[in-house]
Amino acid sequence: MVGSAVAGFSLTIALIAAIGAQNAFVLRQGLRREHVVPVVAICAASDALLISLGIAGMGAATAEHPAAITAVRWLGAAFLLGYGALAARRALRPAALSPADRPPATLGATLMACLAFTYLNPHVYLDTVVLLGGLARQHPHHWVFGAGAAFASALWFTVLGFAAHRLAPVLARPAAWRLVDGVVAVVMVTVAVTLLLG
Repeated sequence: MVGSAVAGFSLTIALIAAIGAQNAFVLRQGLRREHVVPVVAICAASDALLISLGIAGMGAATAEHPAAITAVRWLGAAFLLGYGALAARRALRPAALSPADRPPATLGATLMACLAFTYLNPHVYLDTVVLLGGLARQHPHHWVFGAGAAFASALWFTVLGFAAHRLAPVLARPAAWRLVDGVVAVVMVTVAVTLLLG
């Protein structure tokens, strides 16, 4: 049983550690210290839910309906392109670079953006429902594998969201925020393009 938990934990860390749209969003919220707890909670709970659905057999069912994946892919790409354009605009406007000069986003708007980054991204479904769910079903203790995977996700998002504030002294300079928003814009547009070409 311990082996299944370790396998789920290790594979999940390897999958989600890459800088993607969701990770970039969580990192930015952590850097601004803005609604970090609910953002981390939504990301971790969503991964746990999707992994559970995969273990329960939804991954196999989803693979039989490619039209649903295509629809999510196009919606996700449109959302990411829009968010990438906003990040690029922030990076190009020096007056908006200091976090102190920006009004904080409302909790509702932040949670809607977090849900969109989570559920409009086909990569999330492929990683959690299809891949992790499918691999978990190959283990004799598949729910233990899933628990290890869900713990890895929760740990990752917690570290990403709450450790980001340590970079705050560096990010007090407008040039640093320009870089952050520039990287976010590039990541969002890159992921959107890969979705459209995929």
